[in-house]
Amino acid sequence: MSRFVRKFRKWTVDALDLPGDLVFNLPRLTLIGGKQLYIENHRGVVFFSPEQLQLELSQGSLEVEGSGLVIKEILPQEIVIEGKIEGIKYRGTEE
Repeated sequence: MSRFVRKFRKWTVDALDLPGDLVFNLPRLTLIGGKQLYIENHRGVVFFSPEQLQLELSQGSLEVEGSGLVIKEILPQEIVIEGKIEGIKYRGTEE
């Protein structure tokens, strides 16, 4: 993405008071009590096991660690994970 486009998007977010996750396609995570995780704006599942989930994002990846992890619901840009969630790691790209 060009520097001009990034600046224009930032100006649009600030000027129109829009949520950044919508304009920049950033991930939105909602953790409920360490037992359920709702993730929006993912680009697909890279790896899944009962102990680990790795998702591709528009800029980087997201790792979820735990035990007894289960994908309860998966949609093109949303996913719901249940189980004992012990850690979440975001690995962004330099941009």
